[in-house]
Amino acid sequence: MQLLKKNTELSIIIKASCAVFITYLSMYAFRKPFTAAQYNNLSLWGVDYKILLIITQLIGYTISKYFGIKVISELTASKRTITLILLMAVSWVSLLFFAIVPAPYNLPFIFLNGLPLGMIWGVVFSYIEGRRHTELLGVAMASSFIISSGIVKGVGSYLLITMQVSEMWMPFLTGFIFLPVLFLGVYLLHSLEQPNEDDINARTERLPMDVKQRKAFLKRFAPGILFSVLIYVCLTVFRDLRDNFAVEFWNSIGMTNVPTMLVFSELPIAFLVIIIIGSMIFIKNNKNAFFINFLIVFIGGILLLLSTLLFYNQLMSPTYWMIIVGFSMYLPYIAFHALFFERWIAYFKIKSNIGFLMYVADAAGYLGSTLVLLFKNFNSIQYSWVSFFTYSALITSIFIIVLSIANFLYFKKQDKLQII
Repeated sequence: MQLLKKNTELSIIIKASCAVFITYLSMYAFRKPFTAAQYNNLSLWGVDYKILLIITQLIGYTISKYFGIKVISELTASKRTITLILLMAVSWVSLLFFAIVPAPYNLPFIFLNGLPLGMIWGVVFSYIEGRRHTELLGVAMASSFIISSGIVKGVGSYLLITMQVSEMWMPFLTGFIFLPVLFLGVYLLHSLEQPNEDDINARTERLPMDVKQRKAFLKRFAPGILFSVLIYVCLTVFRDLRDNFAVEFWNSIGMTNVPTMLVFSELPIAFLVIIIIGSMIFIKNNKNAFFINFLIVFIGGILLLLSTLLFYNQLMSPTYWMIIVGFSMYLPYIAFHALFFERWIAYFKIKSNIGFLMYVADAAGYLGSTLVLLFKNFNSIQYSWVSFFTYSALITSIFIIVLSIANFLYFKKQDKLQII
C-alpha cells in the first residue's frame, strides 16, 4: 500500500514538473524571440528600434503585473485553463500583427504582446502551489526560464541566419514552432489533481483572496513585504538586463558563436539551481526552510559581489563571470518563486495564495526594470554594455546583502512573536 502511494506521488511529481516546465518554456517563445534580432537599420525618434521594442513590451508586461495582483490572487481553479489559453492567444495574435504592420507602426503590438504574458506565471503556478513537493515543481518551472530564453533566442537566431526569415516575422514563427509544446503543457496542467489532504496539512490550504484579505496580509507583514520586494526588484532588474542584452554583451567581447553560447552558458546555472532549490523538499519543517531562504539570498549577494570585483580587476574571464553572476542572481531569484513565498504562507498558516505576494513583488520588480532601462538609454552619460553590466552587478550585490540581513532580522522578531 505504501509503495503504491509513493509510486502515485512520483507520477504526479513527474507529470506536474513536465507540465509547468514545457508550458512556461513555451511562454518564452512568445515573449523573447525578438531579442535575438538586431533591427540595426531601424530607429524611431533617434532611438534604436530594438531598445524601443524591449521597453514597450516591458511596459505592457509591467502593467500586467499590477492587473495580476487582483486577477491572479482572485483566480479560482475552475477558470485557470481558459484564462491561460486566452492570455497566450492574445499574445500570439499580437505577434502576427507585429509582422504584418510595417515599422514603426507595429510598435503598439509588441506592447499588446507583453500585456497578457505578465500573468502567465501566476496562472501556471496556481496549479502547483500548496503541495508537499511545491519546491521541486517550482524549480522545474523556474528552470524553464533559466534556459528557455537562451533556447528561444537560439531558435530565433536559426530562423534569421539559416532560414533567412525576416526580423519582423521571426517572433511570430518562433511562437508557431512552440505551439504543439504549449498545447501539451496546457493539457497536462488541466489534468492535474488538486492538492490532497496531506498537502493541505503540510502547507496550508490555498484560497482566492479578496480585497479585505489582501489588505490584512499587507498590514500583518508590511516591513517584511517591503524588504522582500526591494530584494526582488534588485534581482529582477539585473536579470532583465542580463537576459535582454546577452547578445550585445557576447558581441562586445568578440564572441563569434553567439547562438550556441546563449544556450550553453545557462545550462550549468540551471543544473545547480535545480539541485539546490529542489532539495528543499526534504526539509519538512516550514520554519527551517523559510529561514534558509535568507541564507540563500545572502550567499547570492556575496557571490555576485566577489565575482564582479574579480572581473572588474581582470582576474576572471567574461565567460566565467557571466555564468557565475547568472548563478548568483538566479539562485535567490528562483528561491523567491519556488521556496520563499510558499514557505512563508505555510509557516504562518495563513489561508491565502502565492499569487498575491508574487505579483506585488513582480509589479515592483518590472517597474524597476523599466526605469533602469529608460535611464540606461536616455540619460546623457552613455556606458558600454560591459561597463553598465559591471556597475549594475556591484550595486545589485550591495543592496541584496544589506536587505537580506534586514529581512532576516525582521522575520526573526516575527518568529519570536509566533512562538509567544
